[in-house]
Amino acid sequence: MSGREKISMDKATEEMFRRARELRIETVWDRLEKQQPQCGYGLLGLCCQNCMMGPCRINPFGGEPKKGVCGATADTIVARNFLRMVAAGAAAHSDHGRHVALTLLLAVKENGGTDSPEGRKMFLGADGLVVQSSPYQIRDTKKLKAIAQRLGIPTEGKSEAEIARAVAKIALEDFGKQDSNPLRFLRAYLNTKTLEHLEKAGLLAKVPGWEAGVLPRGIDREITEALHRTHVGTDHDPMSLILHSIRTSLADAWGGSLIATELQDVLFGTPEITRTEANLGTLREEYVNIIVHGHEPVLSEKIVEAAGDPELIELAEKYGAKGINIVGMCCTGLEVLMRRGIPIAGNFLQQEAAIITGAVEAMVVDVQCIMPGTVDVARCFHTLVIDTSPIATFPGAIHVKFNPEKADEIARKIVRMAVENFRNRSAHRVRIPKVKQAGIVGFSVETLIERFGGSLEPLKEAIVEGKLRGITAMVGCNNPKVAHDMNHITLANELMKRDILLLGTGCWATAAIKHGIFLPEYADTDNVGPGLRKFVKEWNIPPALLMGSCVDSTRILVTASRLAEDFDVPIASLPIVASAPEPMAEKSLSIGMYFVSSGITTHLGLTPPVLGGREVVKILTQKLQEIVRASFIIESDMRKAARAITDHIDRKRNELGI
Repeated sequence: MSGREKISMDKATEEMFRRARELRIETVWDRLEKQQPQCGYGLLGLCCQNCMMGPCRINPFGGEPKKGVCGATADTIVARNFLRMVAAGAAAHSDHGRHVALTLLLAVKENGGTDSPEGRKMFLGADGLVVQSSPYQIRDTKKLKAIAQRLGIPTEGKSEAEIARAVAKIALEDFGKQDSNPLRFLRAYLNTKTLEHLEKAGLLAKVPGWEAGVLPRGIDREITEALHRTHVGTDHDPMSLILHSIRTSLADAWGGSLIATELQDVLFGTPEITRTEANLGTLREEYVNIIVHGHEPVLSEKIVEAAGDPELIELAEKYGAKGINIVGMCCTGLEVLMRRGIPIAGNFLQQEAAIITGAVEAMVVDVQCIMPGTVDVARCFHTLVIDTSPIATFPGAIHVKFNPEKADEIARKIVRMAVENFRNRSAHRVRIPKVKQAGIVGFSVETLIERFGGSLEPLKEAIVEGKLRGITAMVGCNNPKVAHDMNHITLANELMKRDILLLGTGCWATAAIKHGIFLPEYADTDNVGPGLRKFVKEWNIPPALLMGSCVDSTRILVTASRLAEDFDVPIASLPIVASAPEPMAEKSLSIGMYFVSSGITTHLGLTPPVLGGREVVKILTQKLQEIVRASFIIESDMRKAARAITDHIDRKRNELGI
């Protein structure tokens, strides 16, 4: 078992880790310890497995071997590996967006869905039979029309279903289109001056073949080309490979992720400001506890609905429970938290801890960031791990594969399985930490603008007046290489002390809720500077604002784009920085890359596997400033990182003359 004294700054996680040691249950921290020392070549990015002449390793100290079998240099290998990680992250986000676009199309299918003469009460199933009740409907018509207007789709005299089909069609075309024009969603949402700069970014790089620029042409195309470029014997120029990292990440940001966020709002409702709770204390001892975990809300929304079924509640009571309690985990949890106020039990590194409470009847998982080790932990308890995605199967889990056409039926089946499993709980093994924290959440772009009286002008004025020094986008994962949540909270407090407003998503956001940062009264602590305190009290908001799951980092980009329009500058001119204090997943590199590519300098609290390529490091931390006017800051000391972020914000303020 892990010998680390402190694995988390979160009391609930620490308590469950001690419980795991008592029960001799292996957790993520134990597995990390068993991996020590980790491969130095891998940590530096100097291992290449892209063909069967290898694997090849480059000597990081200047001796032999200096090249791979094919002749690839250290910088070529590092750049190829980096691009592949960005492409994998972009693929994960974008496939999520595709699923949502297809679900929207399903909801308004001709001869069924919202076109039905019975008003959304008929649905055409995959077998061609008309069945009662469409599983999905449009919940935010206003948002649908706003998206259509951005995309140039006429709405006058059109039915809701016709508009939705037109929007979904453009979204799906952005995945597979073959022309060289930039993505339709990108052109519709990215502010003009940033777009104009990116159109000439390829020329600024002075690399042959990049004269046409870095704007993405098709989401799937850029991900496919990333794999092609990194195939043996194809692209070997480090700058060229990083330029395609830019293009691929932009396909994620202003394509796949943006499509996911916007169309989820249409289907499930645009988030509104609400109060909720977080941490393992949201599990309830006398209730059937179901955790929804992963990233796509298409099923979790239905699980929440099914949990309110009177028949299933009655069944739970029959088995001795007081009711059914749904809580979230990771980004699926944040999706239902943002729209429905469902409590969230924890972030990435708490998934095993939740099961160790002994109080979880079912953990229902979809895709991304679900550790296979979670199934092993569940075997030590009565918990059912139920995998639902056709593309994510977990050995040892129960497989209930999701079909959106039968969403309600499948959701009720899963909830029933959890309810019936309540009988198998061992009451003497239940230990739920009495730790939870309230927070104010639900800050979509729309609700933020509404709170500010109809525009972002108050935000602009606060920045110009110096009340707010600037903004930092706080994003990203947990990583067991650092004490759980420590980087997130330390950096957040250091930045707020400097009058920097925080906009956050993903596992950072869950850490922030757990530590009280999403409460307006947090502004009264010593961790918030006088200017930020005055601003948030004036508008009755917390000093940090939760904008959603990791895919919803696009909400921060859209906010930045609108703010850039108000300032009449490119995004790169704004006093905004992004930070991923505890990056872990390939998605975090795609997010970091797309913030940089959009003009927002980005801090990483852990070093990605690039240090083996000196030229690649120089490109990422310096040369990108010449191309996209932003770059990466790599700093593991959060206080030093706060100073670096603040210095960058101050430079941007000086450039704006404020």
